[in-house]
Amino acid sequence: MTTIDATPAATYRVSHLDAIEAESIFVMREVVAELERPVLLFSGGKDSIVMLRLAQKAFAPARIPFPVMHIDTGHNFDEVLDYRDQRVAELGLQLVVASVPEALEAGLVRESADGMRNRIQTPVLLAAVQKYRFDALFGGARRDEEKARAKERMFSFRDDFGQWDPKNQRPELWSLYNGRHHPGESIRVFPLSNWTELDIWHYIAQERLALPSIYYAHERTVIERDGMLYAVNEFITPRGSEEPFKARVRYRTVGDASCTAAVMSEADTVDLVIEEVAATRITERGATRGDDRVSEAAMEDRKREGYF
Repeated sequence: MTTIDATPAATYRVSHLDAIEAESIFVMREVVAELERPVLLFSGGKDSIVMLRLAQKAFAPARIPFPVMHIDTGHNFDEVLDYRDQRVAELGLQLVVASVPEALEAGLVRESADGMRNRIQTPVLLAAVQKYRFDALFGGARRDEEKARAKERMFSFRDDFGQWDPKNQRPELWSLYNGRHHPGESIRVFPLSNWTELDIWHYIAQERLALPSIYYAHERTVIERDGMLYAVNEFITPRGSEEPFKARVRYRTVGDASCTAAVMSEADTVDLVIEEVAATRITERGATRGDDRVSEAAMEDRKREGYF
């Protein structure tokens, strides 16, 4: 008589972080398989740091098979630039720098009236894409950041002017991605689309990733402007009745020093940041990015022009 072992098989469970990591790695491998000249946009911010780690895992033990590119506005936090250069050197990556100050000197763009350079990054980005013939650009945008980014697909088609039309995007049923494009067209790829800010920080903790120091609480001289705390520096100076004061702050997102604000915080470790992010109800861009307050559709307008 044959007996049947009724002992239940070991249950195999995949954690949430493992699942979204696997999805992002799959997307990166699909891009390298389908397209010829991908590049990863790397600013030294937390999202691009996570993407670089995912790229390491996706192609290990080989080196990352594409360069990284930074759109340098000239309005940078020193800590972030130092981290960018250190990380690129550690991994032996090719770094392409598309410079907004050089574009200003060449007359490609003009300084905006408000002094913010986020909008004038777009022509510089598009010129670099054309110069190096990149056909796929990995970006660190997440759908939870902003309502225009919530409309994005993983593979975001851009026409031969680099522009985004939310009505001209491709279905992505069953995780099938269509990278087909004509010469001059390109695909923006967002492997972190389904991640949240909290996911990013849990992954940073899991992978023990180093970050620029400004992501953790530290003392900095700031001013309050439009309800946000801006660091006093060569790009931000007090106006009228604004009085500089010292405060314990950290940065939730890193953009231009001319338009990125800090938040009051005592979170000086990864675990404390996770607790803080879990309790907040305002997105990092909503709380800290002055460039998104230009209009209700500020981000969508920039994306239609070719912004990443």
